[in-house]
Amino acid sequence: MNTFGERLRLTTFGESHGKAMGGILDGMPSGVEIDMEGIQEMIDRRRTGVDPLTSQRRETDVPEILSGVSEDGFTLGTPIGFIFRNSDARSGDYSELADHFRPNHADYCYDLRYGRRDYRGGGRASARETVNWVMGGALAREWLALYDFDVEARLTAVGHVHYDEPFEFGENAEIGIAYNDDVEAAMRAEVERARSEGDSVGGRVSCVITGVPGGLGDPVFGKVQARLAQAMMSLNAVKGFEYGMGSRMAEARGSEVIDNFNEGFCPTPFSSNHAGGVLGGITTGMPIYFNLRFKPTPTIGRPVAMATEDGEIDIVQARGRHDPCVAMRAPVIVEALSWMVLGDLMLQQQLVIS
Repeated sequence: MNTFGERLRLTTFGESHGKAMGGILDGMPSGVEIDMEGIQEMIDRRRTGVDPLTSQRRETDVPEILSGVSEDGFTLGTPIGFIFRNSDARSGDYSELADHFRPNHADYCYDLRYGRRDYRGGGRASARETVNWVMGGALAREWLALYDFDVEARLTAVGHVHYDEPFEFGENAEIGIAYNDDVEAAMRAEVERARSEGDSVGGRVSCVITGVPGGLGDPVFGKVQARLAQAMMSLNAVKGFEYGMGSRMAEARGSEVIDNFNEGFCPTPFSSNHAGGVLGGITTGMPIYFNLRFKPTPTIGRPVAMATEDGEIDIVQARGRHDPCVAMRAPVIVEALSWMVLGDLMLQQQLVIS
């Protein structure tokens, strides 16, 4: 599947080392003013070659809008087409992988599925694909910002270095993501240590969505948390999704995690938010929050055992430019996917109300 969403639909195309990445966003309402500077700022947050601890591939990542936006910068209600030209691919770095499968990478499974694969940078399995997702989410944000929604994602763990509790529960059950300079420095040091040893490391990204009204979502098989999980589990290297208290809820007593109602449902419906803003698959009006767990990058900077297409095992040193911690560039992609899910939910809700 190369299309995401039901009513706000993003269809993407392109390979990591192809001529371009791109997509079509269908379902955006007409008359939304598009701030290209704001969109570019969001796209720049996932760019490689900027932070020394990420891949050093240097793409400009300036989108070209092909359709769906008027000359004066407003959406037309028609499909928005866009592309990103690839200009810094080094396909020669992947020549050894033309007939070798990397362990824990999608190479082998793509070959099983399609009978062939694009070994250059991983093709469609590359995180290069996510530039399309950020563009789709940035466009959706332009519309949804009118509703006073807000989405924030942050790296909250690298390996064994982490915030003990990434979410801060403030007055009236408002939620923010914890931040501490010392922890951030320790996380960066952990990534640098892995990189210098020719290795990689996993991480955790936490996200909070605020301003969402109650009543969004479709129960049973269209639950909000299921929609979010589908989006987030589509992201490269994600191995786990949990919302609200997540796995900690399994260790608690029911009496410890009750979210009591506030009288008159004011100033918020509940006095706490262990549930994470969703009950029965429908939003409660409280902030939605969740954690994602990312595996270490499978391509590392040291020789590893790889299989040929005939099943023979060789020791190969992979070349190319890879992130020592894929979670570092993930927060903005998590935000973009969240905006896409919110847009889909809003369009669904408007259809139900009408």
